[in-house]
Amino acid sequence: MESGDLRVFQAVAAEGSITKAAAKLNYVQSNVTARIRQLEEDLHTVLFHRHNRGMTLTAGGKSLLEYANKILGLLEEASRAVTSSTEPRGPLAIGATQSCAAVRLPLLLAQYHRRYPDVSLSLSTGHSSQVLDKVLRYEVDGAFLSGPVPHDEVIAIPAFDEDLALVSEYGMQELADAAAKPILVFTDGCHYRSVLEEWLRNNDWKSPQIMEFGTLEAIIGGVSAGLGITLLPQSVVAQSAAAGSVRTHDAAMLPHTIRTNFVMRKDAFVSRPLQLFLDELTANQSLNEEALP
Repeated sequence: MESGDLRVFQAVAAEGSITKAAAKLNYVQSNVTARIRQLEEDLHTVLFHRHNRGMTLTAGGKSLLEYANKILGLLEEASRAVTSSTEPRGPLAIGATQSCAAVRLPLLLAQYHRRYPDVSLSLSTGHSSQVLDKVLRYEVDGAFLSGPVPHDEVIAIPAFDEDLALVSEYGMQELADAAAKPILVFTDGCHYRSVLEEWLRNNDWKSPQIMEFGTLEAIIGGVSAGLGITLLPQSVVAQSAAAGSVRTHDAAMLPHTIRTNFVMRKDAFVSRPLQLFLDELTANQSLNEEALP
């Protein structure tokens, strides 16, 4: 079993398809098929269920994936450790929710890049559970996540606090008028969605229609058009509110603030680029008011 075989296995597990994994890895499909079969022969077990919809992991496959993620993560960490030098260089992968990436991070990332231009900085976004999964699978060095992160494999470093608000179309003067409106949210796994749904239940609102959107822009656009209401940080909708596109509302029993943390695996290798990013995060006060448009 070689690291290359584990990377192929990891790709097939993530994509759920030999064809998609081959395209992702830029391999021919027959090569991917052969390496998966060889792995199964070497381990004397079936790693995937094959069916019309693609491939899903067996119990043995799930167990191997956990080890593959750890092994490949350690190999990446070893490479970073060997290539560390006085001048920081190498990859630094950061994850974040869309709302955080849209407002809070641009200045921080720009400042970091100016100071350490040889670091290959990347940012991936998604809703909270997607981003946490990237941390757990060693796909990012750390990520910005809102709210508590109840997972025993990670540590959470406080980054900043967000003021929350219910957001409606600008013409809606009273929050009570929103009772019949759908709520516009990301897919399940978004922390803001969880907070909003809990608030609705606690206030005995009739179960609203839920409309799921894939991007922050689509949610704000839908709210502005009168399609429904949502819950977002004040910082994210400040410009739209100032322009008269949306209106923000304070609401009783709604949490006024929510903390965003920088989340890392407890066993993560802290490379020099990552340590410098943590130092920047700790020292940089511009993540608060100065960073807002």
